[in-house]
Amino acid sequence: MTRNRAASLRLPFVGILLALLGACSAPATRNEPPPPLEVHVSTKQAVVEAQTKRARGERVWCVPFARTASGIAIRGNAETWWASAKGLFARGNDPAIGSVMVFSGTSKLPMGHVAVVSSVVSEREIHIDHANWKRNQVSLGMSVIDVSQAGDWSAVKVESNPGAYGRVYPISGFIYPQSVAAPPAASAAPTVVVSTSGTN
Repeated sequence: MTRNRAASLRLPFVGILLALLGACSAPATRNEPPPPLEVHVSTKQAVVEAQTKRARGERVWCVPFARTASGIAIRGNAETWWASAKGLFARGNDPAIGSVMVFSGTSKLPMGHVAVVSSVVSEREIHIDHANWKRNQVSLGMSVIDVSQAGDWSAVKVESNPGAYGRVYPISGFIYPQSVAAPPAASAAPTVVVSTSGTN
């Protein structure tokens, strides 16, 4: 094969490759809800960190687990996350995989609670990954149902034991991992989604 013929055969391939890469780098619009993530790549890391803490005799808390599993770098008690996220991260009332569900502070949960959405089962049911719901433990894939009158996820019940949903907990909302403060160029990089289904 001649050099010119080989080059002419590579040209269409290079053009297609560049078009595909260009499509991957298209900036996301900020007016749409955040795209769902199959599984956040740091969930396994959050579980390992919790196991390491328990092995050292340290307490496992919901906040460090959620921060590592979601990538949402907020500090402070869980009940402060909703206000702390304002202006830094997108917030809303719709659950999305990879978002952090913020439980409001109550007499039962004076410091609030945070959990990472691991799957959306239906309009009124999700699964969450979180720590310290059961003292010093990590719970993966725990069912949560929306029991709010308006269907807006402002009140939920958590399946703490198989088949048993407990009391009603007020929810502030969901914090999405996408930063609202990031410049448009920062969202141009392609996102890699890693599926670990069945390997939690």
